[in-house]
Amino acid sequence: MTHEPDTLGPSLYRQARTRPDETFLTFFDGPSLSYAQALDGAQRLARGLADLGVGPGERVLLMAQNGPEAVAAWLALGWLGAVEVCLNPVLRGQPLAHALSVSEARLALIDPSCLAALAEQDLTAFGIARVIPTGSADWAELNAAAPLPEPARPVRGSDPASVLFTSGTTGPAKPVILTQAQNHLTATETARHLGMTEADVSYCFHPLHHMAGKFMALQGTLVAGAQIVMDRRFVPELWSQRLAETRATLAYGHGPMLEMIHATPPRPEDRQHRCRRVLSAPFPRHIAEDFEARFGVRGQECWGMTEIGIVAWADADTPRGSCGRVGEAFELAILDPETDRPLPPDTLGEIAVRPRRPWALFQGYQAMPEASVEAWRNLWFHTGDLGRLDAQGNLWFADRVKDRIRRRAENISAYEIECVALAHPAVAEAAAVGVPSGYEGDDDVKLCLILRPGAPWQPEALLAHLAAGLPHFMLPRYLDRREALPRSNTNKVQKAVLRAEGILPGLWDRHAEGVSVRDLYAKETTPC
Repeated sequence: MTHEPDTLGPSLYRQARTRPDETFLTFFDGPSLSYAQALDGAQRLARGLADLGVGPGERVLLMAQNGPEAVAAWLALGWLGAVEVCLNPVLRGQPLAHALSVSEARLALIDPSCLAALAEQDLTAFGIARVIPTGSADWAELNAAAPLPEPARPVRGSDPASVLFTSGTTGPAKPVILTQAQNHLTATETARHLGMTEADVSYCFHPLHHMAGKFMALQGTLVAGAQIVMDRRFVPELWSQRLAETRATLAYGHGPMLEMIHATPPRPEDRQHRCRRVLSAPFPRHIAEDFEARFGVRGQECWGMTEIGIVAWADADTPRGSCGRVGEAFELAILDPETDRPLPPDTLGEIAVRPRRPWALFQGYQAMPEASVEAWRNLWFHTGDLGRLDAQGNLWFADRVKDRIRRRAENISAYEIECVALAHPAVAEAAAVGVPSGYEGDDDVKLCLILRPGAPWQPEALLAHLAAGLPHFMLPRYLDRREALPRSNTNKVQKAVLRAEGILPGLWDRHAEGVSVRDLYAKETTPC
């Protein structure tokens, strides 16, 4: 075949030829897919897309929940050498409009449950000429095509493969251009550090618009020739039960989600499974020993982000709480955030990364050149994370430099929350920050507001307005009505001050007020 070895196609082709009838993927309470079926489906959908004019390098919008359609589209686009632009299927309002505006796509493959949110947008203004819902007659016709044995030109490791959205900090969410080689590296390193073999079964509840779900769990399974069970949603109370039911030997997590699992009442079946290892970023140190003892698993920590993949991996000899050592494909430095000068061991500074291999890091932010230039300085990608390296070369993550809010594994742009808030006629100024949720590395959203003169304070009405324009994970928990926002000499809002204040007495708290997020969104069109 004409694909280069560090691309998606050869992994799929090799497994389909050597172990065609072995199960590759199962959706919990859903269908299973063998390796041969995965290749056949990818080649058929690739032919159908090619017949529509989709070629190498072309962007195709993919907005789908975890399911066989999302996997088929990913594999088909990878086979073609086209680029999937992955959107969170719960996006709506301004965040969705921004994502569409930078997608550079003319074709959209959409879960039917997302059509209502999409119908609110002027798609032609964003250049999207055609929308094909999964499961529709048009979708069936695409998948009925004869298999496409080869793409129009060889797929190379340097080719863009995916555009994933990461958090905005002082602006909207950024579309990260990932290469075929970068995604392949993330997958192979995941399989290697987990010691994954063909006999393993992974269990994963991460969504497929995240790198953890797609490139670590799913593509990692593919390169190893193993089996994976994807869940459609995360239920903390059922985690150990899911491990047993799926006969999983490996699992994937995220710090706050592991804390939620740990907070559930112990059960006799907590250790009645085969799982030996849980990979998580982070593996919360304050519950680590108890989590491992209770569930009979070994926790394994790593550190990375969408732009760079996974750079540091903890292994058996890594000190508890460390992210581990930096992989050979990368160079990492701890820099003074003000001067960019390297700092000595055990000194806290900004984590900066650059590749030792070609095409191992992202190729910029799509349609946002200023953001791309800002992220790279003095030949380093500046991550915005604070950390330190000890004398043995272990990385210790400490905190975040940027104004990012992290909520239930979702990176949230404060800017997008503020934009929706400012569209309310009563709001004059708005600033969103993260405050501790009670789970390590996880935030609740606090929205600080200044009202227009004479405007009434109606927090529930304001929350309903926000729900109409934001996905549920961006919805603030706290509304902080203020007379003024703290500002610097250059008139910038000092969000560090607002974060440091935390949760002051008297803040309006939707939990305390008994406001149901489910009820808020039920009043709108059903979210996908």
